[in-house]
Amino acid sequence: MITAIATLAGSPPARRLVNRAFHLHAKARMKALAALDPLREQEQTLRRLARFARGTRFGRDHGFGSIRTIDDYRRRVPIRTYEALWDDYLRARYPTFENLTWPGKIPYLALTSGTTRGATKYIPVSREMVRSNRKAAQTVTAAHMTARPGSRLFEGRVFFLGGTTKLEEPAPGVRQGDLSGVAAIEVADALRPYTFPPLDLALESDWDRKLERLAATSIGQRITLVSGVPSWLLMLFRRILDVSGRSTIAEVWPRLELVIHGGLKFAPYEAAFREVVGSDAVRLQETYPCSEGFIAFGDPATGLLRLLVDHGIFYEFIPLDEYQEGEQPRTRLWLGEVRTGVDYVLAVSTCAGLWSHVIGDVVRFESLEPPLLRFAGRTKDSMSAFGEHLIAEEAEGAILEAARAGGATAREWHVGTVFADDLGHHLYIVEFDRPPADLATFRAGLDAALARRNDDYRAHRGPGSGIPAPAVLAARPGTFEGWMRRRGKLGGQNKVPRMDASGALTRDLADYARSAGLVDAEVGPGEG
Repeated sequence: MITAIATLAGSPPARRLVNRAFHLHAKARMKALAALDPLREQEQTLRRLARFARGTRFGRDHGFGSIRTIDDYRRRVPIRTYEALWDDYLRARYPTFENLTWPGKIPYLALTSGTTRGATKYIPVSREMVRSNRKAAQTVTAAHMTARPGSRLFEGRVFFLGGTTKLEEPAPGVRQGDLSGVAAIEVADALRPYTFPPLDLALESDWDRKLERLAATSIGQRITLVSGVPSWLLMLFRRILDVSGRSTIAEVWPRLELVIHGGLKFAPYEAAFREVVGSDAVRLQETYPCSEGFIAFGDPATGLLRLLVDHGIFYEFIPLDEYQEGEQPRTRLWLGEVRTGVDYVLAVSTCAGLWSHVIGDVVRFESLEPPLLRFAGRTKDSMSAFGEHLIAEEAEGAILEAARAGGATAREWHVGTVFADDLGHHLYIVEFDRPPADLATFRAGLDAALARRNDDYRAHRGPGSGIPAPAVLAARPGTFEGWMRRRGKLGGQNKVPRMDASGALTRDLADYARSAGLVDAEVGPGEG
């Protein structure tokens, strides 16, 4: 019905009809979501996935034809990393994946590095996964429109800030590239008048040129929703303010209702977002999408992420303290077995042929009825060169705490290991919007906050027993942007790597900041 009405787009009456239709859909979707039983839905999802894929090579190898229960499935299908799936099933048949892990030919491959190591991954995106992602996106807007009954979201335009939509065609009937390119291609023609940017601008692959054109052309648009990765959204917003001469985004887009962010933890960006957006009437809503599937959406009532359980993805959870990459975990749980307050490594089985696939994310449940969670970090975002077992969430929390205590605001950050003739140390590279008055005091606060958050760190910081207090480099605004540009990782879905246990990325970033004259202040490692 919505698509049929949307074909009349162009006139205000038609847009009002479309908006009303979306309100009706939103009520129905949220009512259905409230009524379903998440555990029953997950059991049924797994049985449907296994039944549908039983004739594939993967299904035959793992006895999908006789799977009746979750325990049947767990006995037959091991936990796998992407690298194991690639080696066992995909590598020899790239780029045409047909009846390997999912029935039929996979039409799209989402390209992603997935890790700070930079190796390209080719994530299968089936027709069913396209529909799954569309359903998740509709749920995001449904949650907003239900929470705001007066919403006029579809009387304006929805702005998605993604990478280039230009896809390569490595084989007939197969296209590969940024997932945002797949999403742009799959938008129904009738709905294009409600989206921004137009395809010709979305195809632009030069990020700097694209950002300038987006800033210039979006100013005159009636934008009601904007979505993207926080770091690149903030960059876009600041370009728009420069071009428009306005003080806030709310002045540029007075109809703006919703800013959807995902892909990075939002805490380091929140203060800057609220300042730049400039209106409490604009909701900032977190989402949890990834190349493997759309995992969760921001629940307006709680601010937490609500797990999407009814769109073709079955979830498994491995306690983080039991997870070792490349080894089968002792414990693998499904939604009916998890507990709140525990960090879990997430694995997914999807309607694109990923099976018990570790995506590298760590989550923590805050509620089970309904299932509400937080994104807690990445499995590879950890360091333990000196036995400190430090994770990104702890480092980020300590940076923000130390910054607040010193009247500073930190936006981007990275930490890595510096190996020296003696034991070595950590180096924090922090880009401040408002720098601390004294960097040594900030470092002392950071060190103390890390010790409170992490017992191993505190033990290895004891007098005479190990690592010194970390070194800190205060970088000027724009440092991380310039470094990412130099690495060819600017814009779209690319993310600043947070932790580097090897120290190679850390050294490269520090050398870049120093050589480019972008260091405001620097303190070396401190004593005991």
